[in-house]
Amino acid sequence: MESSLSQLIKFFVVTGIFLLIAALFPIQRLIRQLPEGASLKPKWQVLNGLIIFFIIGYAAYTIANWQKEISSADLVVPALFFGGAVFVLLVGRLAYQTASDMKKMALLECENITDPLIGIYNRRYLDRILVEEIKRAHRYGSDLSILLLDVDFFKKINDTYGHSTGDIVLKQLGQIILDEVRETDMVARYGGEEIAIIFPETPVSKALSLAERLRRQVARADFVPPDIHSDREISLTISIGVAGLDDETTSASLLLEKADKALYAAKQAGRNRVVAWQEFMGPSSPNS
Repeated sequence: MESSLSQLIKFFVVTGIFLLIAALFPIQRLIRQLPEGASLKPKWQVLNGLIIFFIIGYAAYTIANWQKEISSADLVVPALFFGGAVFVLLVGRLAYQTASDMKKMALLECENITDPLIGIYNRRYLDRILVEEIKRAHRYGSDLSILLLDVDFFKKINDTYGHSTGDIVLKQLGQIILDEVRETDMVARYGGEEIAIIFPETPVSKALSLAERLRRQVARADFVPPDIHSDREISLTISIGVAGLDDETTSASLLLEKADKALYAAKQAGRNRVVAWQEFMGPSSPNS
């Protein structure tokens, strides 16, 4: 009887050690996946240290009691050790699997709201976030402006250099826009080569200044390395329409419509300029 109990105790403790060692692997993989500076990383490192401490404790208990005469009561502690080791292993594997699944979900969500070509938000996300921003602006009485820009004569670029070069131009344009806007602004592809920018808590006057700065930046930039299709870099200009939220603008579609009309006015006025929507559609920023 004592021999069977002794073997069972040794099985519980030794197996518990191996289970704890196995629990270290998912915990360490989880720690490696966390970015530097993440607030949870030190906490998982503490848990990793505790598991190592438990392994040492299990080993010390095994050595101290390997030849000890035992009774049925001595089975309690090793059984608890074994149960604890199983629990730690399950928690470690579950935590790692949960983190991996959440990472996959985050990547999937990012793909669902991101335009794959330009690397900015897509039209689906634009429509959703604009509705939310309008509600928030009306609720708190804050300003909200939207900018709608279009590449001038973009079809000529595609016809001259090919669609692959046109795609590169759009990617580079998207990066210029992202470098110029603020962290609080939201950039999304509206359709084709049209890009929308939402300016939360920004009056039209400030949005116009931001739009003009962006127009100048694009006009002075060179697009596409010269070794792609031509012996010189491509220059391009953009036309921009700006509209601001007011008491009469009660929907996202109406705000986008105003910005679109302002953009059309900029095109009609000669392109490469910024126009704000007004009651009579007068241009508010002349070409410069």
